[in-house]
Amino acid sequence: MSHPELMVSNNLLNEFNTCTRLQYSGKLNIKSPKGYTWTFYYRLGRIVWASGGTHPFRRWRRNMAQYCPEIDVEKMQLRSEDISIDYWDYRLLEVLHEKQKIKREQINSVVEHTITELLFDLAQQSNFTSISCDRNQEVILEAPMSFTSADMSLKLMQDSWKSWSEAGLASFSPDYAPILRRPEQLQQQVSPSIYKNFVNLMNGKYTLRDLAVRMKQNPLPVARSLLPYILKGILELIEVPDLPLKVSESKNNTLNKPTAPTGPLIACVDDSPQVCQMLEQILIPHGFRFVKVLDAVQALPVLIEHRPDLIFLDLVMPVASGYEICAQLRRISLFANTPVIILTGSDGLLDRVRAKVVGSTDFITKPVVADKVMAAIRKYIQAPSSNNSSSNTQAVALDN
Repeated sequence: MSHPELMVSNNLLNEFNTCTRLQYSGKLNIKSPKGYTWTFYYRLGRIVWASGGTHPFRRWRRNMAQYCPEIDVEKMQLRSEDISIDYWDYRLLEVLHEKQKIKREQINSVVEHTITELLFDLAQQSNFTSISCDRNQEVILEAPMSFTSADMSLKLMQDSWKSWSEAGLASFSPDYAPILRRPEQLQQQVSPSIYKNFVNLMNGKYTLRDLAVRMKQNPLPVARSLLPYILKGILELIEVPDLPLKVSESKNNTLNKPTAPTGPLIACVDDSPQVCQMLEQILIPHGFRFVKVLDAVQALPVLIEHRPDLIFLDLVMPVASGYEICAQLRRISLFANTPVIILTGSDGLLDRVRAKVVGSTDFITKPVVADKVMAAIRKYIQAPSSNNSSSNTQAVALDN
């Protein structure tokens, strides 16, 4: 039997390398001709999470059983909206960490294992033919728990796929489940205790990955040990469905529904939708209200209408620059004392001096990150109380 070598297309490798080189923040979406999809979440050029694949729920269950055994997944009370977002699995980890149910080190292990598993599936299921990739910044994980080197992950992917292929398993997915087809023949070849284990475990319910976790091994030695029985027809590997988490529509269940923020109003004047979206994703969970202005010409009318408590102002925009808008704001009594924080991609002394001359309050450099934004805001206005902000934080109800 011949085993295909891993042929990585330049297209895919270039995408991973480009994300690293550009210190990209956002999603890298990958799709194969067969309809399989994978999403890798980047933060400043490093992979911080991955989702998609064949069995996202089975994968999450395995990771919780392996790295967070103190959590009883079956007792988690979830609503359908809690698992409706693309990165629901990562969000659940965040919530468990916020409630001090699991530690950061456990999340690191889950993240690393998830990325490794999805990269392996990408290697096997796509065969790197006609892969389509696209990047978008509609979701940026602002406070990732773990950062993974894409270069190292790709190397591990190639090594693991090579070992799997050389073991004669290239045509078998670790997401397939073994089922006993010829029990009489097996009974003649193995001891009663081994036969009993086969009957209990090789029933088409547990994938090779599921069995590996139960046996506290890697999938490769488990699959290799079963291969002789598969080749003889005693066992068969079959495709199985995913195992979704239990959800309920009860109003009292799991992740508390976020309430509309009622805190201070923050405005962002920036012609980049991505920057505005990133700021909104940072501020809303902290209880702030938010208004964005993408057109510099409309900045003054919109700001006068909404009267924000603090303004983030981009330095470089078409038609009107941040300097000009800031100078105009300071001529209006309504904004004489409103904190105005300049956003810029450069950190030159000349820019800082000029920003001060036109009346800006502070100056932060892009990329926009949560810690810098919140630190700047707390210097000039009072953040919503912890009680208000916590009402916007999802919290898993656990019966442990």
